[in-house]
Order: sequence, then C-alpha cells, then structure tokens
Amino acid sequence: MSGSDSSIPASASAEPLALTIHSLPQPSLALDRRTRSGRLKMLVLLAVCAAPVLASYFTYFVIRPETRTNYAELVLPPRDLPASLKLTDLDGRSVAGAALKGQWILAVAGSGACGASCDRILFLQRQLREMMGRDRDRVDKVWFVTDDVALRPELRAAVGRAPAVTVLRVQRDELERWLEPASGAALEQHLYIVDPVGQWMMRAPVDPDPAKLKRDLERLLRASSSWDRAGRL
Repeated sequence: MSGSDSSIPASASAEPLALTIHSLPQPSLALDRRTRSGRLKMLVLLAVCAAPVLASYFTYFVIRPETRTNYAELVLPPRDLPASLKLTDLDGRSVAGAALKGQWILAVAGSGACGASCDRILFLQRQLREMMGRDRDRVDKVWFVTDDVALRPELRAAVGRAPAVTVLRVQRDELERWLEPASGAALEQHLYIVDPVGQWMMRAPVDPDPAKLKRDLERLLRASSSWDRAGRL
C-alpha cells in the first residue's frame, strides 16, 4: 500500500526465534501426589463411616450419663477384636475374626463338655436375644468353645436350632487376651456384649438378672439405631 512499509523490520527479522521449554513433571512426584490424595480420600471416607458410631456412643456414654444406670459393667476403653485370634468351626475349618463383625453379639465361653452352668448361660443367651422382640435380628449368639472336647449330639442339635448359635473353637489363653472375667470370676461365668464393629464393650455379672440385662441391651440397640441394621454389614 502506497506510503506504508509492509516489510518486516530488519531488527525483527534478524532476531532469532526463541522457544521456551518448560520442565516436565517428574513421574515420581506425580505419583506421590496421587498417593497422598488417595490416602486423604480414604481417611475422609473412614471418618464419615465411623461418625454415626462415634456420635451414638458419645451421646450414650458422655452427654447423658446421668440418665443411664448400667447393670452390666462397661469396658472402657472397649477392646477391639484381635486380628490374631485363631478361630475354627466345629468341623475344623478356619473362620476369620472379621466374620463376627456387623451385628451385636452376645458371647459366652466354655468347654465343649458343657455342664449345668454352661447350659444355664446358653439358655440365658437365647432368652436374652428373644427378649429383644423386633430388634432380635440385630443380635447374634456366639459360643467360644475353649477346648477340643466334642459336643454331645443332643447339645450340638440344640445350638443348631434356629436361630442357631455360632459355635467357634479358640484357645482359651488367646480368647482371654480379648475377653476378660471380673476379678475372682472365671471366663465361663460371664456373658459378654460385643458391638457391630467388633469391640467388646460390656460384661454381664455372674448369674445375671435377665430383666436388668435386657434393659442394658435395649439402650445399646436404641443408641445405635441410626446406623445399625439387622444383618451383617
């Protein structure tokens, strides 16, 4: 166009073309970031899942202690189900401890010979579950057999009748690392209450009053009603 210089200025054309090269992210650094992010998300998820459990326990044990009179003894802090606990069924098959989680458990322990006192506590266990009425399906019965004595055929048939007792063999010394009798009492004399996340948290007195023990269990079921449902988690 007349009167204008459409050519590229000499200074511009003489200047070499400059390229800016950005350093690439190191793969290990990117992997570390993803790992940290994944762990954080997992911790947040665990916190969300545990919140209802913690909230119900906080309400029951801390906010309203004046409205609560326990008959059974609280275990503080509650004791987690040991991962090392070696369990087998009556046919010798290994059973993972995690299989016990997901329900409230009424647990008893004793020899497979099961004399009169054993019969009484197994009857109490069955009676207490049935006393829960419509909430009874949120409660399981577990009998830890602490020796290798074979169950009498009639006893095996009795504990197998619906709703069946889960019968598991375990070494007594291993079980006592989790469940513990009161001072001066034997492991076999108590009924133990375990929560759905696998924590032993209550111990009934020796020769307990079923009605008083029922009230304790009703309070626990009511406090956990917002997050605990019938059936395994």
